[in-house]
Amino acid sequence: MDLAERCYEETRLFPKEEVYGLTSQIRRCSVSVAANIAEGYGRDSDGSFVQFLRISQGSLKELETHIILSGRIGILKQDPVTDLLERADEVGRMLRGLIRSIQRKTA
Repeated sequence: MDLAERCYEETRLFPKEEVYGLTSQIRRCSVSVAANIAEGYGRDSDGSFVQFLRISQGSLKELETHIILSGRIGILKQDPVTDLLERADEVGRMLRGLIRSIQRKTA
């Protein structure tokens, strides 16, 4: 949720012509990370939870790609790019750890 909130803050400064482009894409996939975690948890099945955590990982990689591109084309300055990517990396580590923990529990 913190990562999604930070993405919303940064995309407020994006050019208007990006409202249906990178602004929308960054917001959509940042929300998808958190939403898939919640949806998987709500399924009340370890297998489903892991599946949704993996979907969340995919959304996180998509988000990282959009952030990098935003920096490369000059929409985001380097400091926000670095900050967002560090936050995304932290979320990725937590997702991987949670997946391993659930898989160990069910093995």
